[in-house]
Amino acid sequence: MKFYVLTLFPDMILRGLNTSILGRAAEKKIISIDAVNIRDYTADRHGKADDYPYGGGAGMLIQAQPVYDAHKAVTGGRKLRTIYVTPQGVPFTQKIAQELSRLEELVFLCGHYEGIDQRVLEEVATDYISIGDYVLTGGELPAMVMIDAISRLVPGVLHNDSSSESESFFNDLLEYPQYSRPRVWHGREVPAVLLLGDHKKIAEWRRERSEEFTKSRRPDLYKEYIRKEELIRWLSREKREKIHMIESLRRGKAEILYADRGNVLLYDRTSRLCMISAQNAETGERLLEKVPKDASLFVTSQDFLNEPICNRFSCEIFHECIQVCYPQKQALPVKYKDIRLLGEEFIPYVRERYHMGDSEYVAERIRAGAMYGAFCDEKPVGFIGIHNDGSLGMLFVEETHRRKGLGISLESYAINRICEKGWTPYGHVVTGNETSLGLQERLGLYPSSGTIWWLGKKD
Repeated sequence: MKFYVLTLFPDMILRGLNTSILGRAAEKKIISIDAVNIRDYTADRHGKADDYPYGGGAGMLIQAQPVYDAHKAVTGGRKLRTIYVTPQGVPFTQKIAQELSRLEELVFLCGHYEGIDQRVLEEVATDYISIGDYVLTGGELPAMVMIDAISRLVPGVLHNDSSSESESFFNDLLEYPQYSRPRVWHGREVPAVLLLGDHKKIAEWRRERSEEFTKSRRPDLYKEYIRKEELIRWLSREKREKIHMIESLRRGKAEILYADRGNVLLYDRTSRLCMISAQNAETGERLLEKVPKDASLFVTSQDFLNEPICNRFSCEIFHECIQVCYPQKQALPVKYKDIRLLGEEFIPYVRERYHMGDSEYVAERIRAGAMYGAFCDEKPVGFIGIHNDGSLGMLFVEETHRRKGLGISLESYAINRICEKGWTPYGHVVTGNETSLGLQERLGLYPSSGTIWWLGKKD
């Protein structure tokens, strides 16, 4: 992901961001940070980029021309998302960070003094965002805060792919308390449950502490958390049919846009995916009015929703699928032993063999730590992945290794990794693919009685 920061103080940006985790990510070219000096684009022979504001008032104002030319130099005239950092903007949140982290390029515009000429803001700024209700001397610190929050969500930036899934604000809960050595400090002992090695009890303890912290410190978040849990319980009455919605909520991927009496609209901003279930066509039409403008994928639970979505959003039906899920808690046996996480060096290998979606999707899934490969004599002979909606997929086995149980081993391995996180593994089988459905049933996955439909924009 590429960040461009238009600023009067580029050294401040680079010194602050080219260290620690972000510095290492930049060295690996997972992210790049380009701080552009607005003064370099002024027409003033003395290098001035500011002037007094019309109408009087204290302070100076950054002029329109150098900002416009700096922005044009960075974007080349392309329509890039451009954030003006200002206390007048919408509050920055984790959900906004998640949305922005899926972009390939992002521009930050930092004001200083009394701000920036409004005319250029109206031409180049697409978003006005604030990090809080207070005033700083410039936009550089807020831009750095947002870049840090966004970068750590970019696949490959964090070494541990689950780090961002256990921290504050993930799944509408604050993070549980953490403890390290020594075991006793100032007379305070580490909670006994953390010393037992019982991962199930530890997970339960951490969830309880997260709930307690959130309820007492952020009742607004706790209210959303309870709303989500109640919806999950309601959806679980049809678990196999609604497993995609349930797991998207459990994993903190989807937000609830509407939920009432069997009518549900969820949105995963990272993948721009809408999940819709309605009791009838009339209420379905009302749900579609709430769909975000940038939505590009849809999953429907009733076929009467398909035609309205195609007409309203210029979509087409991609697949009709049966859902399968693995509700058991016990690990599956994995007979093939050399299965491991795929690194970036295997992006070309997977791209050559997986042709669903664009090639960048494969790279994103590998960087996210969501693809596993089987190896023979240190050479890859197959792989499986977890899609960005959370479902199992992308299963491939080389012709020379088929009919040997390798596909079962790969899927069993992936299922076990998902179960370790406390989630329910699930997948989609295109209707009519009896071979794939048979494989799922042999592994102990249960099929839904009904189907869902995948739709997407034609472009």
